[in-house]
Amino acid sequence: MSLVTVHVAEVVSATPRSRLLCLNLQGHTLGFKPGQAVMAAAHGREDRRPYSIACSPERASETGRIELLVALDSGASSAHLTRVAAGAAIDVEGPFGHFTFPDTAAAERLLFVAGGTGIAPLRAMLDHALRRGLTGISLLYSARRSDEFAFIDELRQHARSGRLELHQTVTRDESTSWEGARGRIGRAHFDSVLHAPASTLCFVCGPPPLVTESVATLSALGVPGALIRTEQWGK
Repeated sequence: MSLVTVHVAEVVSATPRSRLLCLNLQGHTLGFKPGQAVMAAAHGREDRRPYSIACSPERASETGRIELLVALDSGASSAHLTRVAAGAAIDVEGPFGHFTFPDTAAAERLLFVAGGTGIAPLRAMLDHALRRGLTGISLLYSARRSDEFAFIDELRQHARSGRLELHQTVTRDESTSWEGARGRIGRAHFDSVLHAPASTLCFVCGPPPLVTESVATLSALGVPGALIRTEQWGK
């Protein structure tokens, strides 16, 4: 798809530090793969920046929309998208990117590892995988605080239905109400979700330290390098 102008159909508060922009494609065709991104900015601005598409191609086809998860503290370069409201015009270009779900997933299991808003492309991949009837899927999801897990109701519903093994950890939440795991993603967390290292296809997306440490740990636990796919996320 070349550069087109679409409009914001809806703005949803995803977490206290992020929001979901639902963009009406208005009849435009966007043939993207799960995990790909678009370049986007408020209409007329030249400083477009990349945003992973947070919905699967199947969902986009059903709704006529794409969804972008925008961090509210993502810097001045994207401040215009943190302030747009429903009805605003957005310039979109794409899709692009090689961090994608394969056409054929031959691995025995799937492991998704997300840090913060790095959940965006993984949500697209996860929905795509579930629609294909794939099983043996785990998600290891890290956030600063317990209220900063985007799409958590949806993910927990998948977990309750037995379609997803969900593990969460918080890194900066000192609240006594949180009863789940704590600390940055490390070996102990992977021990809980990595069941067949030699045959698990892994997708890791998040800040550079999380990606680097996760790759090192997965490799040490026996996951072949060819089965580890990554994308670094600024926030």
